[in-house]
Amino acid sequence: MNPVDQFIEIAPDSPTDKSIVPQDKGGKRSVATIEYELLNAKPYAYTLEELKFATHVLHKQIPPAELKAHRKQIWDEYFAKPYACMRASPLTKKYGWGAHYDKDGKIAIYAVESKEYGRFVSDKNIRKFPAMRSKRA
Repeated sequence: MNPVDQFIEIAPDSPTDKSIVPQDKGGKRSVATIEYELLNAKPYAYTLEELKFATHVLHKQIPPAELKAHRKQIWDEYFAKPYACMRASPLTKKYGWGAHYDKDGKIAIYAVESKEYGRFVSDKNIRKFPAMRSKRA
């Protein structure tokens, strides 16, 4: 199920108070890097399911020909197990990005220091949730 009309604030124990663009680790693309690139390039283009699947395909380096031939099977296998929402994303937990789901469940990210982030936090008409903590309280 794709969340709608809500904002995910950065985690209470986030190690940063400014947004950070995630970097690849050891020449391998990280989930954070891929999510950032997808959402930064196309705000409000992906639902949570679409984002998770696109991230999975890029992270696992599934060749386009294989994806084209077996998309439904790859989709069904990926979603056979539960997946985490943006509350568990490294973007909201570690890198200082808030995530907004619009009325259609499409996602955009906002830097914690941006005016837009502040606007979402102060908006009483939108449901807000903190990203998950990295450590227990």
